[in-house]
Amino acid sequence: MYLCQKLDMRNFTFLLFVLTSFYGWSQTLVINELDANDPSTDDEEFIELKSLTPNFSTDGYILVFFNGNNTSAGNDLSYLAFDLNGYTTDSNGLLVLGNLNVSPFPQVLLTNGLFQNGTDAVAIYQTSIDNFPDGTPATSNTSFNLVDALVYDTGSVSAVDNDLLMALGQTTQYFEGSDTTNSLQRRADNTFEPDTPTPRALNDGSGIIFNAIAISTTETQYIEGESFQITFTADQNVTSDVTFNISLSNGTFTTGDFSGSTSITIPNGQNTASTFISLLDDPNDEGDEELVIEFLDLVEPIVASNNFITVRVVDNDFTTAAWGTPLNPTYDQVTSTQPVSYYSSLNGKSGQDLRDAVQVIIADPNEVRTHSYADVFNILKIADQNPENSNQVWLVYTEEGRSKLDQQNSGISTGKWNREHTFPRSRGGFNDWDDFDDEATGINVFITTNADSLRHANSDAHALRAADASENSRRSNANYSNNFSTTSGLREYNGPANVDPANGIGISFRGDVARSVLFLDLRYNGLDVVSGFPNSNDSNDDGTLGNLDVLLQWHEDDTPDDYEMNRNNVVYEWQRNRNPLIDLPDLVDYIWGDKVGQVYNGALSVEETETNRFSFYPNPSEGKIIFQGIEANTKIEVLSIEGRKIQDLNIDSSNTVDLNLSKGIYLIKFYDDTKTETKRLVIK
Repeated sequence: MYLCQKLDMRNFTFLLFVLTSFYGWSQTLVINELDANDPSTDDEEFIELKSLTPNFSTDGYILVFFNGNNTSAGNDLSYLAFDLNGYTTDSNGLLVLGNLNVSPFPQVLLTNGLFQNGTDAVAIYQTSIDNFPDGTPATSNTSFNLVDALVYDTGSVSAVDNDLLMALGQTTQYFEGSDTTNSLQRRADNTFEPDTPTPRALNDGSGIIFNAIAISTTETQYIEGESFQITFTADQNVTSDVTFNISLSNGTFTTGDFSGSTSITIPNGQNTASTFISLLDDPNDEGDEELVIEFLDLVEPIVASNNFITVRVVDNDFTTAAWGTPLNPTYDQVTSTQPVSYYSSLNGKSGQDLRDAVQVIIADPNEVRTHSYADVFNILKIADQNPENSNQVWLVYTEEGRSKLDQQNSGISTGKWNREHTFPRSRGGFNDWDDFDDEATGINVFITTNADSLRHANSDAHALRAADASENSRRSNANYSNNFSTTSGLREYNGPANVDPANGIGISFRGDVARSVLFLDLRYNGLDVVSGFPNSNDSNDDGTLGNLDVLLQWHEDDTPDDYEMNRNNVVYEWQRNRNPLIDLPDLVDYIWGDKVGQVYNGALSVEETETNRFSFYPNPSEGKIIFQGIEANTKIEVLSIEGRKIQDLNIDSSNTVDLNLSKGIYLIKFYDDTKTETKRLVIK
């Protein structure tokens, strides 16, 4: 007390500064640096924590991210809590959590694009992660043991979020700046300012300077049987031999898939070393794989500059199918796997009764199943498999094959494929079902469904196709049309930019798309494919989609082929329903076309297609076809697609006939004393 009374103002100010500084740095763990916005793909962002002492265990601490946007999606609520149990700061007392392209490589890898842009915050708490489920309000309540917090904005100037500051007990909101190459860095006075990022290095340049080793390969893709070199380059020459081990294993790619040393030594006084890896060429069709080069045991001050480097291994043992791609279609190789008399209830019906009868079959709650949206990736890898390469999926719209491995799992879309809703879900009003859609559970885990289960349209594989992710975004939720437009209020989509209908280029997807969206119209109450362009703005979610007239024409121009029949069979295995517009394409005319109101009698039984003895070619044909497998007692009839006999065929000794038929789809029926077989014929 006496000492305090004797202190003059100058000495008191000095003591207050010392005490304040001591308190600020006496915290066991603080936020030392934050880079929440990088120039392009959000893959170089990180947060760096600093402990008072080096090699500090962060057990018992959590890191919580808050969204400060003044919206229902933000509203100063948490969007992620990260458990720090099991981690330790390094020799400088630093722990970096960051994206794949942060260098030196972070000790903890975070998903690209994790950090929200705008006014946000991050905080360290010494509490259980169970106390911060997503959507928890920002708080400095002592019961949660707030250790440190930073309220920031990824711009240079923005409105200050006073509510967020108050909630976290802070007085200053820091701005990262308009230069997206900056990070926010803690200074000695515990304030933050933007500067060039320094992950895994103290902000003032002191401490241990790490020597980082980078992994590099000449190419990012090799074919089974090839060899390649992996080079390791350190920032500085090493001062003694540095030996370390790497792993290449990843999923199905194991040590049995390659030969070569995975133990590397950089000699004293040098900064580089290499190893050669030979990819074994086995006879198995394992699909394309990816090896991942990973450091296993670097010891500080040697650290990783990069890590988890992915190299594609292309399997040269892929298989091809007996049928063609949509660009080069075939029509007589794949038969429907529909059960006997699957569609027999449709015969004799017309108008609304026919439509209702179709829905009874494809939405039967006692039979039909729905799977998770995550399962759809696995369904499409089978249903949309490229007939020319079993390691690829065939992409709707762009009409090309792409490796199954190039599935889009992040915000990066270039070169990736994704699940395209042919009936845009923003128009249909169906979205992810969080309790079910996030996990792929396989063919034997499903939920029952019915005609009113509109949310299940979100994962209905009959209307989901593998598509180029960038084209998927370009297509957006536009109505289908023979034009392309992104004009506000009138969004039309006719295919990718290279579409050339006059030459038949880029339009082989059209019938497939038409039949998929018309299927949804039949399958779910609440969806309607209509004429014209209904409510073409992006916010429309009333279940309507146009243009019906265009889609009907697309159905006529691009008839069902073997590729489409095969995917119908695959989806049937999962969902226990079929797309009848593929099996019975003439139904389109009876439900939407020029035969509305007429009685339908075209549902043939699979009992009539039980053999595969007879064939003919070419198919499609301009009229002249050649038969194979014909015997003296074989009788051949030409039927309309509805099953009505048009004519009997008398085949000459060359087994050739020139049919005088109009453009369209017909049935060729073969029968002898014991067998009956029916095949589809396309006249172009």
